[in-house]
Amino acid sequence: MRIGFVIYGSLDTVSGGYLYDRKLVEYLRAQGDAVEIISLPWRNYSAHLTDNFRFRLPPNLDILIQDELNHPSLIAANAGKHPYPIVSLVHHLRCSELRPKWQNWFYRIIEKTYLQSADGFIFNSKTTERVVTRLVENRKPSVIGYPPTDRFGEAISEQEVIERAKKEEFRILFLGNVIYRKGLHTLLEAVESLRRRPELAEGSKVRVDVVGSLSSEPSYARSMQEKVKVSSLQSQVIFHGVLDNDPLIEKLKQAHVLVVPSSYEGYGIVYLEGMCFGLPAIGTTAGAAGEIIHDGDDGFLTEPENADQLANRLKVLNEKRDVLVQMSLAARSRYLRQPRWDETAESIRRFLQGMVETH
Repeated sequence: MRIGFVIYGSLDTVSGGYLYDRKLVEYLRAQGDAVEIISLPWRNYSAHLTDNFRFRLPPNLDILIQDELNHPSLIAANAGKHPYPIVSLVHHLRCSELRPKWQNWFYRIIEKTYLQSADGFIFNSKTTERVVTRLVENRKPSVIGYPPTDRFGEAISEQEVIERAKKEEFRILFLGNVIYRKGLHTLLEAVESLRRRPELAEGSKVRVDVVGSLSSEPSYARSMQEKVKVSSLQSQVIFHGVLDNDPLIEKLKQAHVLVVPSSYEGYGIVYLEGMCFGLPAIGTTAGAAGEIIHDGDDGFLTEPENADQLANRLKVLNEKRDVLVQMSLAARSRYLRQPRWDETAESIRRFLQGMVETH
């Protein structure tokens, strides 16, 4: 197949969504498909809307995949009859994120217009499928392709999980770009709350490793770094920025729990990546984290922005190491049950072939 793939910026951008796009392109090319990357420049939302005056569908393709992130740039290009099928790859909708209602009303109108212009969909989760299905008037062909979560290979051993839990310092890992939606502020508030509790103030050691880009939302990242500097957390919270594979693996092996209390996740690749290392995952009840995390079994689901609730969950894992071991082993088992990426990618490719044949 001759496949076009529309993205913003570089396919090497560090995020779960771009990892999905990159792995899908790699798989399709490995099967002999010609995949052309069509990159539009990263700008602000208003500037992206102006792309509608310039961007047109590229010629000589069998099918075009569009990352739904690009939706504001593609409405005019998609209007009318398509020379080939257009498939939208939906990680999550912008209008699902936590923001004032009037803003999401505006985004919902634009996203709905875009989504109705596509011929089919690739969804990363059942949650994303439900959200889009409620928004789009006519049911269209689709496939659910769960994201790749096996980039670190085999899960660590049960014995490694058990031995790690004996280490006195309780290590928390935040893994994700430092942007408001990922909820680092909630985690910092929770850890600060723990420090103020008298039962933890005496000798209990807690460390937070923050791994992720500090340039995606620079003002927010700076505010988080400043918050740490002027608080009691200065010696406990370390910002590492983006790490290469080997040092990242080391942080995953050292941690006791993975905490990414996002205000919304379309799926949450990171939770399963942590589970590969036997890390109970703490996410929120918003979005699709509940498709991965079974509350009280292999992690916890807390309410978005609820620092007190998060602090209570961390307290349990820190003080009751038998519970930590039990949940860590359950997290490892959850990872082992996840479908392999090559199986998922093959189902996506069959879906694309079917779209080409029936167009």
